[in-house]
Amino acid sequence: MSHIPDNRTLADAKKQKHVDVPPDLVDLHCFTETGGVLTTTMLDVPAYRVVRVLGAVYGLTVRSRNWAAGIGMVLKSIAGGELRWFTNLLYNARNDAISRLVAEAQSRGGNAIIGLRFDAGEHGGFAQVCAYGTAAYIEKLEGGSETHPQLLGKTA
Repeated sequence: MSHIPDNRTLADAKKQKHVDVPPDLVDLHCFTETGGVLTTTMLDVPAYRVVRVLGAVYGLTVRSRNWAAGIGMVLKSIAGGELRWFTNLLYNARNDAISRLVAEAQSRGGNAIIGLRFDAGEHGGFAQVCAYGTAAYIEKLEGGSETHPQLLGKTA
């Protein structure tokens, strides 16, 4: 019989900040600390079984550009090239959406999000990013060889 740990609250999960990225990896914008929650775009997790499906979860954020950056991006778009400020805004929005998604899964007692997907859009100058998937509690199968680093807990 499996026990689903529920020692974290939604408030605890919301207090967690993004992991500090070492200086040699400053371009690693796409890493978000998940607090031990496995996130996968796959519809299954090899060497693990789903003990309980906890339902659909999502994390949503809407961001606005400041007017000065907006003017700068218009001028940059005339010359061509990457709009780095907007790229960083979208990376930050994506990471916040994942953090909220993970907090929701943890509040339900989950240790995995299966079928992770993203949706992004622009609404009148505002950037919206939504991360969604299925929260689940999973456990390793006996004889399973794969160990996912997210399920080992935090590392130093």
